Amino acid sequence: MEPPLVVKLDNALQGVTRLGFDTAPAIYYAEAYPAYDALVAEVFRRIAAGRFAAITSVIQTFVISVAAAERAAALRARYHLRLPDALQIAVALEAGCEAFLTNDRALKRVAELRVLVLDELEL
Repeated sequence: MEPPLVVKLDNALQGVTRLGFDTAPAIYYAEAYPAYDALVAEVFRRIAAGRFAAITSVIQTFVISVAAAERAAALRARYHLRLPDALQIAVALEAGCEAFLTNDRALKRVAELRVLVLDELEL
């Protein structure tokens, strides 16, 4: 298996006005997880500065609507996702996100939005 291509954060976020994010980046930020601290801190700094809106599911900030639940079911079936992943992505899509921040490479198979994997990003 080839190592992942590393992309500069600025390039990865180009054109993004709404960023959906998975639970892992929020945990890494809250716990100042050493391997990802600088990267996620920069993402959250940009959120705080208003560079783009941040969206995540009801677990944190965004209610899961009926439309999002139906979309999650379709995503789960289409991409064989775990239900929590399908819900997170469905909420991001329903909120109009252009990208989704995660550290789960398996989610890159979702074609409906740009999936950004922390392990493939650098400052």
